[in-house]
Amino acid sequence: MKHPLLENRTRLLTWWLAWLILATGQLLLIHFVYGGKVDVAIADGAISMLLYGLLGLAVWFPVKYMLRNDNELYSSVFNIVLTGSLTIILWLILPRFLVRAFVAEKVDYDIFWHSSLVFRATAGILIFFMIVLIYYLFLSATRLAEKAARQAQLEAQVREGELKMLRSQINPHFLFNSLNSVSSLTVTDPLKAREMIVKLSDFMRYSLSARNEQPVTLQSEMESLRLYLQIEKVRFGDRLVIEEDISPECLPALLPGMLLQPLYENAVKHGVYESTEEVIIKTSARMENHSVVISVTNNVDTDSVVTRKGAGIGLKNVSSRLELFFGEMADLTVNRNDDSFNVTVRFPFRRT
Repeated sequence: MKHPLLENRTRLLTWWLAWLILATGQLLLIHFVYGGKVDVAIADGAISMLLYGLLGLAVWFPVKYMLRNDNELYSSVFNIVLTGSLTIILWLILPRFLVRAFVAEKVDYDIFWHSSLVFRATAGILIFFMIVLIYYLFLSATRLAEKAARQAQLEAQVREGELKMLRSQINPHFLFNSLNSVSSLTVTDPLKAREMIVKLSDFMRYSLSARNEQPVTLQSEMESLRLYLQIEKVRFGDRLVIEEDISPECLPALLPGMLLQPLYENAVKHGVYESTEEVIIKTSARMENHSVVISVTNNVDTDSVVTRKGAGIGLKNVSSRLELFFGEMADLTVNRNDDSFNVTVRFPFRRT
């Protein structure tokens, strides 16, 4: 760990400003309380605090090891007391000889130094423990910040793992349904089966080109979804009708790749599969209070009494991925009426 004061110019200037204030206080005390001459007061105050400032900077290096979390308490206390004793002894002795070189009446200064020794030692102890406290607070803040950063990194890794797991469930889910459709078409209409395989290849190429959970724009997402709907339309023909009402201002919005595809699987599953009549899948996207609201609606056959059951992977994954990617600011709602099925997704508008 680098020195917290030497690596930051502002902190270093603040450090020396504090010692300048201490030096001013000491020279005023020496001159007005102890009656020392001006030259003695200035030399003593300036040299004493300049030296202690330098010693205070050097103290960081042993103190950062003494205050490590893996040290025993008694060991840390002993080492700090020992370091403090050596620091204060140096501070008491060195300034005495340095100041004597600048004052004319050396004998008088020696007498004054001995008379103020208790005051100097007390002040030195207080200042030393203030320095240790400052370093301790800095180390604690640094460790808390590092712990928070590690926790955030861990949470991000866990979230990325969950997102990858959810996405790995979605892709095989779609592929399984599509291959079932191709299988049935190979018997009834081989040309349509071939067309569907070509479109499926284009769609899977897009799916695989999106790396991990890198966000994509809504415009890219809709382009891939049109491929999916074209795949389904090859099979169902005129029974499947696609309508869109997409606001252009929504198109730059970012969202996880392949997020919306299960909504269309769900629309096909609960609409086209269960109906012998024309089924309209309508997509709308609009801005609402700085959020993107996407709605996928399909009509359902009111005469159908059979409901296709599934594991519920699609919509559950969409909801989970929304929460992991956007947090509590996103939601998914499902509404089924007598003649329609609607899924609405809302998430905050973000763009590159």
